[in-house]
Amino acid sequence: HRGENIRLLCLSACIFVICDGCCGVSGVCRYPLGMSGGQIQDEDISASSQWSESTAARYGRLDFEEGDGAWCPEKTVEPDNLKEFLQIDLRSLHFITLVGTQGRHAGGMGNEFAQMYKIKYSRDGSRWISWRNRQGKQVIEGNRNAYDIVLKDLEPPIIARYVRFMPVTDHSMNVCMRVELYGCEWLDGLVSYNAPVGEQMNLPAYPVYLNDSVYDGAITYSMTEGLGQLTDGVCGLDDFTVSHERNGWPGYDYVGWNNESFPSGFVEIMFEFDRIRNFTTMKVHCNNMFSSRAKAFRQVVCYFRSDSDWEATPLSFSPAGDEKNPTARFVIVNLANHMASAIKCQFYFADAWMLFSEITFQSDTAMYNTTLAPPEQTPNTPPEHTPFKIFNSCLSLCFTAEDDPTHKIDDSNTRILIGCLVAIIFILVAIIVIMLWRQVWQKMLEKVSSRFESNSTYEHIFPLGPDYQEPSRLISKLGYLQIQMYLYSFALIYSYHVSCCISGSTSTSASKSTASFAVQDGVPHYAEADVVNLQGVTGSNTYAIPAVTMDLLSGKDVAVEEFPRKLLTFKEKLGEGQFGEVHLCEAEGMQEFMNKEFLFDITEDEPVLVAVKMLRSDANKNARNDFLKEIKIMSRLKDPNIIRLLAVCIHSDPFCMITEYMENGDLNQFLSRHEPEGHLALLSNAPTVSFTNLCYMATQIASGMKYLSSLNFVHRDLATRNCLVGKKYTIKIADFGMSRNLYSGDYYRIQGRAVLPIRWMSWESILLGKFTTASDVWAFGVTLWEILNFCKEQPYSQLTDEQVIENTGEFFRDQKRQIYLPQPVLCPDSLYKIMLSCWRRNAKERPSFLEIHRAILEIQS
Repeated sequence: HRGENIRLLCLSACIFVICDGCCGVSGVCRYPLGMSGGQIQDEDISASSQWSESTAARYGRLDFEEGDGAWCPEKTVEPDNLKEFLQIDLRSLHFITLVGTQGRHAGGMGNEFAQMYKIKYSRDGSRWISWRNRQGKQVIEGNRNAYDIVLKDLEPPIIARYVRFMPVTDHSMNVCMRVELYGCEWLDGLVSYNAPVGEQMNLPAYPVYLNDSVYDGAITYSMTEGLGQLTDGVCGLDDFTVSHERNGWPGYDYVGWNNESFPSGFVEIMFEFDRIRNFTTMKVHCNNMFSSRAKAFRQVVCYFRSDSDWEATPLSFSPAGDEKNPTARFVIVNLANHMASAIKCQFYFADAWMLFSEITFQSDTAMYNTTLAPPEQTPNTPPEHTPFKIFNSCLSLCFTAEDDPTHKIDDSNTRILIGCLVAIIFILVAIIVIMLWRQVWQKMLEKVSSRFESNSTYEHIFPLGPDYQEPSRLISKLGYLQIQMYLYSFALIYSYHVSCCISGSTSTSASKSTASFAVQDGVPHYAEADVVNLQGVTGSNTYAIPAVTMDLLSGKDVAVEEFPRKLLTFKEKLGEGQFGEVHLCEAEGMQEFMNKEFLFDITEDEPVLVAVKMLRSDANKNARNDFLKEIKIMSRLKDPNIIRLLAVCIHSDPFCMITEYMENGDLNQFLSRHEPEGHLALLSNAPTVSFTNLCYMATQIASGMKYLSSLNFVHRDLATRNCLVGKKYTIKIADFGMSRNLYSGDYYRIQGRAVLPIRWMSWESILLGKFTTASDVWAFGVTLWEILNFCKEQPYSQLTDEQVIENTGEFFRDQKRQIYLPQPVLCPDSLYKIMLSCWRRNAKERPSFLEIHRAILEIQS
């Protein structure tokens, strides 16, 4: 295996080197870092747990079979349980481009391996980052047997000292792993760059997204404490609208800014390094496509920081302008041997746009060897200045100065000592402030919680009028932290309402408060007092129903028959909530108990697949009353693309309502198991779905939502997880998503409970608690995006939940800094325009479901 592995590595290195898009080190930085060769010491390999001493972390070396043949975690790995990991400390920063994995063979005695895994990495041991590929996917396909070595390119590569391999499974199983990392030492020493967020260029034909899509730091108004496309080793093409990446969108390879967003005339980027270095040059790869008003920078002014202060005299450099040659190029800036641990550069615009794809530095460490012959392997040694060494130096200096009065400390040691003492003081102060802040924040949350538990309407919580107008006055009065508390308070309040709602049902206390609804911005907008709030079985929330509609329904009898419980056969529990559970069952003889308008493509004696919502027998009186109201509402919904209520069991406990269920499950899982039609699908023999059928499914969702909106019902949780798939790509909208543990990651959690599907919610829903047909339109745009991506990734997968909330603030401010979901590869411009129209800031400018339905039908035809 080892000889085959080396040949495969050499071949992959050759292929990578001839790639004209590779620049910097990515093409040649593919050498084994020492797991299989022994350069990585046993003490630098650790794990979360182990079966036994003979399957400890040190045995997780690729192509070795010492001990019992691999690292194996103590417990069986469960789905969605990422507690087990194998960790490697490389002792210094490395540029890692490739990973290899292997299972436990043990000479034929073992057969454990990881079919999938995730990678987390850290540059300092404190902040851990989840690796994602360029499409936002975290899971890496692993091994299919216990002996073959599987090599996977990391695209993007990572820059890290610590790396964790975390096995992932879709069912409970025992796993074992042997691993190797491939790359080389990161001689640049760059640990982070801070820069403004890249912007969107609107060309006549299509938008160009010039954001840093692989940045691994925090992204708000700017990018901080991370690395991304400017250090990924890939240089952009001459035409920035064309991407190297097969799945890349226009502008993908570049990070770009428009001069209109920077009144000062420059973009400031700060680079942080691992230690003080002697810098000779900086190379900036710039686009110069001047026909689109993109040029290399006109001037750069760089400031240097070696200790705590920035040097007063900056370095200035002006490259020669070029309006004849539109090719992209490296601009080399002479840094004149400045000593620094941080560099702050101000790049001045030469035209409307400035686009960078790669920035590298040459300092007192030699540049990378560009030959294919691997360098002589040497044991990894600790870097000269790690945080731990500096801290130990501080301690030794302190004790030496205290114990030996005659000991003389030179100036450099004095500076280190003073710096350490100041840092320790700041850390202590920060810890005290955080502790006090947490106490204050916890008390505020408790107050908010007690308020909405005693009275569930929004008007007593928010300092806004009953129509929830733009929060400009609120924001002008509140600081940033207070706005964050406002958002969290809303999340808690929403949590309460969602936990008390299912299928649009409502609690008795609120159902009669107001029997009218207002039309605002051209769409119905219901204050919370106008909406019926029922305590739902599973805690999910399908329809927000106007109280006036509930009043009209209240006098009608339920036209649904009682079904014998003994004819229900349990198959699987789909989900559970505060007041009950949802089960997948088979119902025998269901045709006899249903209205003639229900048609099933099965014989009469064949069982029907159904979903059963079951109320717990110990549920309180309000929950039981709400359950009956929910049945009444569901019995009135009659549309081919909405899940129908078939029968009930309410003559005895536990109360049950029986609804349709589709044999292919939910749309999210259905699409994730399929691939788009094409050559790759043929090679992998995977099941496929055509673009026409994708449009057909989207059309049905739009049709179902058109029906709900005609009744003034607001879904509030539209997503592929809440759409069920039947035969011949039939779609019906349902409401089981929130109750299923499988989708718990799709909901923003506060204090342990799922509360907000924020990645599908409009900005006004998150910031203002405003749910309308227009906010459902927004969610439809995200659902359409999921469909065109075959549900392979979560919306905004590159952003944390907090960053998603912050992005909604950008929509409110409307300063063109908001981040949109990118155009899927399979998505034509006409369909992406529909998505973008669903995400318009102004709710009244979003299309209706009738317009959406017609537009997709035209594309489909």
